[in-house]
Amino acid sequence: MYCLRLLALILLLGISPAHAYDRITGKPFASRSEVLAQSGMAATSQPLATQAALDILKQGGNAVDAAIAANAVLGLVEPTGSGIGGDLFAIVWDAKNSELVGLNGSGRSPKSLKKSEFSARGHNKIPSFGALPVSVPGAVDGWFMLHERFGSLPMTTVLTPAITYAKKGYPVTELVAYYWQMNVDRIGDYDGFSDIFMPHGRAPREGEIFKNPALAATYEKIATGGRDAFYKGDIARTIDAYMQEQDGFLSYEDMAAHKGEWVTPVSTNYRGYDVWELPPNGQGIAALQILNILERYDIEGMGFGSADYIHTFVEAKKLAFEDRAKFYADMDFADVPVETLISKDYAKQRQALIDPRKAAKRVDAGVIDGDTVYLTVADKEGNMVSLIQSNYRGMGSGMTPPGLGFVLQNRGELFTLQEGHRNEYAPGKRPFHTIIPAFVTRSGEPFLSFGVMGGATQPQMHAQILVNVIDFGMNLQEAGDAPRILHSGSSSPTGALMRSGGYVSLESGIAQEVRRELMERGHTLQSVLGAYGGYQAIGWDKREQVYSGASESRKDGQAAGY
Repeated sequence: MYCLRLLALILLLGISPAHAYDRITGKPFASRSEVLAQSGMAATSQPLATQAALDILKQGGNAVDAAIAANAVLGLVEPTGSGIGGDLFAIVWDAKNSELVGLNGSGRSPKSLKKSEFSARGHNKIPSFGALPVSVPGAVDGWFMLHERFGSLPMTTVLTPAITYAKKGYPVTELVAYYWQMNVDRIGDYDGFSDIFMPHGRAPREGEIFKNPALAATYEKIATGGRDAFYKGDIARTIDAYMQEQDGFLSYEDMAAHKGEWVTPVSTNYRGYDVWELPPNGQGIAALQILNILERYDIEGMGFGSADYIHTFVEAKKLAFEDRAKFYADMDFADVPVETLISKDYAKQRQALIDPRKAAKRVDAGVIDGDTVYLTVADKEGNMVSLIQSNYRGMGSGMTPPGLGFVLQNRGELFTLQEGHRNEYAPGKRPFHTIIPAFVTRSGEPFLSFGVMGGATQPQMHAQILVNVIDFGMNLQEAGDAPRILHSGSSSPTGALMRSGGYVSLESGIAQEVRRELMERGHTLQSVLGAYGGYQAIGWDKREQVYSGASESRKDGQAAGY
């Protein structure tokens, strides 16, 4: 009888029976069981990075040590989404003090690059690749800020796994090989790139061994010389000289002046759960805005995969993203009304604009005065780290300083040249950022550390994961594996405007009759592949004192514990 009921549910929801019905136990959407462990847990997008984190934990390191170790390994084994040429954000649950701490490790634009330079070079927007979109890489400083405040093992120990793999090599995984080739196609001609990332004159293929001795040497300098070895030593001088050769602007002075910032996470309460994000220049509060609107509906009663739920979600996302386009920017340069944007009263005003039967083609902001890696680690003391790191567009700008083993990010592309916009380009300013870590507490205790990599996908998926867990009762693995909703085409902080409603993409598993009903409500449906983000999560069961881990089935990743 149970099997018949399960089969009926599967057919009703449009799920492939091979995905769930063949499993003796488990949830309909889950590709595998949650990982359960008591002493520590790590979830990353590449198994070697997950194992490096666990090795550090077993050596007596804490969650911060393990997160840095995993991030360093990811910069080697998944250069298509991460590396020390990029930025970093983190939220840390400090078990000793029972508090959340936020870190904004994003870099600023070059001080010598004036806005007029873009038009002088014939650009009406900031280009995606080359020297102009390069901003200061903030990841290494972020590592050392985290380590100085929370770390327990020396950095020489923490970076040893990454250094060892860089010297001896590792086998390239399936998805990384795919994205590597994609990046070679678009940035492979930039000076220095092929020397590091195109052995044998091409991208490595799945299963081939890749070594990066230049990155190993850079990591060794950082491990022994600290963050100043990167920002004030030979590494910074090499970057300076290379950027001058490339007719760029990032300088030694920009590197030497860089410093990350400790920030206070902000939150909203969603049905009894406090959801925490970092304030702008990131987009995390968009997830809070979406959740505030959704809380005003009976989402559980609508049902997962229903036309009512998908329509409501998409319309809430449009409203939040219109505010994102207008308000989100570096708060050192712009007044961003964070408290108002994430308030319940404001959500009530915005919800009133949603037509339950018709998709909005355009919406206005309220009237108020790329590729990435995400990882999370937890230790036996109860510390938890939610960390996200990125080069922005895959392997970044293509700018590859000689002998260093990494590519500089192109995060500066996310400025706008629009006059008077909060996110308007200015020297020494942090660009609008897409990468966002997340954390959830309940009654002042840790509940969930999670994130979903993938550009503008991220706040949408943050909200969907929590709706899946809280409203639909899914476990962490099922919540990540369940078919996702992606709305594209909203207005953007770079100046693009939504004028025709954008389009909705739905993963397999959403019934055809639901798709038809959405089109009848005015939504434009469009199929996309590989754009639904990459998720990792660690949950904490206080009563049983057990961690649960989940990893993205759409990536090469792994959750593991001990």
